Amino acid sequence: MIVGLFAQADVSCTSMDGRKVQSGPLVVDTHELGRRPGNERTVNLSVAAPADLGSVVYGVPEGSDVAIELRLEAVMDGVLATGTASAQVKGECVRCLDELDDDLVVDFQELYLYEDAGEDDLSLEGDLLDLEPVLRDAVVLALPFKPVCDPECPGLCPECGARLADDPDHTHGDAIDPRWSKLSQMTDIDIKE
Repeated sequence: MIVGLFAQADVSCTSMDGRKVQSGPLVVDTHELGRRPGNERTVNLSVAAPADLGSVVYGVPEGSDVAIELRLEAVMDGVLATGTASAQVKGECVRCLDELDDDLVVDFQELYLYEDAGEDDLSLEGDLLDLEPVLRDAVVLALPFKPVCDPECPGLCPECGARLADDPDHTHGDAIDPRWSKLSQMTDIDIKE
């Protein structure tokens, strides 16, 4: 049986204990589980990626498809959410600025407590749980801090910006020590008699 899912974005609703809860594609209703340990349900979701799912350089584009396979299990203290999320990540190589387009698959697991949670814990809001913070943590931690197209990518020429992988023999001649640069200008002066 599939757990109920609120699919409307940016709509608030009131939980059983009177708190306001944002509903959206990543808010899941766990009411059908009850509070009986051992009950479990699975659900497959396909949702639009929320904003800022990654870094400025590399991440999941906002609005792109994120497929989530989710298992919800009632335990003594709350609901254990275990799942796998799959998405396309896009960005650019930090060395040569080439486009990157890769598949990303991340696993996550989080316990949503029935009672109010502490600072580091998540809690259910009535029977609702929000997967967005868990998904965001899993994706951001799985992405490389400095993505590259190839571990051996040589990057760009610091003088002219040419992509060094396209021209491995690229050179601008011998480098001149800046302390001697004024002397090299003397050879460019025409001496008139």
